[in-house]
Amino acid sequence: MTEAIIRLPIVQQRTGLSRSEIYRREGLGQFPKRVSIGARSVGWVHTEIQAWIEARIKESRKGGNHEHA
Repeated sequence: MTEAIIRLPIVQQRTGLSRSEIYRREGLGQFPKRVSIGARSVGWVHTEIQAWIEARIKESRKGGNHEHA
C-alpha cells in the first residue's frame, strides 16, 4: 500500500481539531507526529490520521449503546 502525506488543512477537516489543538496533542503524544516534507513544510501520514480517528470513534462507543434510530 502506498502511503500519502496530507497537509494541515486536510488534517483539520478530517479530525475537527484546530491547528493549535493538533500541535498541543502531538506534543503530549496524543496525536500522530508530523513528518517533514520540505525545508518549511510538514504533513501527516494519512493512515496514521485515519487510525487516530478510528480509535477516537471506538473509544467514544465504549460503555454504552450508541445506535441511532
